[in-house]
Amino acid sequence: MAATETQDSAAQRASGSSFYTAMRLMPKRQREAMYEIYAFCRKVDDIADSPGPRDQRVEQLKLWRADIDAIYSGSAVTRARSLVKAVKEFALKREDFQAVIDGMEMDVHADIRAPDWHTLDAYCDRVASAVGRLCVRVFGLEEKAGIALAYHLGRALQLTNILRDIDEDAGIGRLYLPREALREAGITSTDPAVVMTDPRLGQVCQQVAARAQEHFAEADRVMDKCPRRAVRAPRIMRVAYGAIYQALLARGWAQPRKPVKISKPRLILTILRYGFI
Repeated sequence: MAATETQDSAAQRASGSSFYTAMRLMPKRQREAMYEIYAFCRKVDDIADSPGPRDQRVEQLKLWRADIDAIYSGSAVTRARSLVKAVKEFALKREDFQAVIDGMEMDVHADIRAPDWHTLDAYCDRVASAVGRLCVRVFGLEEKAGIALAYHLGRALQLTNILRDIDEDAGIGRLYLPREALREAGITSTDPAVVMTDPRLGQVCQQVAARAQEHFAEADRVMDKCPRRAVRAPRIMRVAYGAIYQALLARGWAQPRKPVKISKPRLILTILRYGFI
């Protein structure tokens, strides 16, 4: 009963994702593992984004870190016990779970404001590509192709997220746009509120968009060489986020910036195309 309740809880958390339907298309073993990975990511992300004191959030992430270590040492675990089955069945790597926590800690220790490109890339690797490395093992992709796909698609999706959420992030004091791009555009401030109103913001966002497009293209090349069934889920994510990316480019960066979201009909069509056809 306890195991079933845990699985149901993970599925319920995943139901808030745009890709819940895509996850449900997977075979049962894969589906349940993906629910657990998603639930883990949501839990640590909620800690990073909560308004509580930073030291308390750091301690909460340390508890998760200890529980992840306990899975691999065979010790008793609490928060992460629902991951044990997925870890064993799909040989998920401890370092990838820990990398996700590392990324969350970057947001907790201090509000990220105009990191350099290298730091931004490290952040994308931890909060997105590391999740991808967990997922591609569940998808059953060959090791080299899977790692390459996680590298590029994770970065493409996270950079798209950054572009989509610039105003929302600025509202909580964060600015993920790289400092080199800001300087090249002539923007010297790293105050999110100031940057959001600067008319040169579009020049900065175009640089980030160009980097995202490079990663999308590389991810496409990797998936084109993989068995179609193994890349159904990442294809759905790529097409959906590609639509968001194109909508952002079409909208531009001038104020007022209307929020960009993928429509449910388009998402359903994408799922039908790659999930059934």
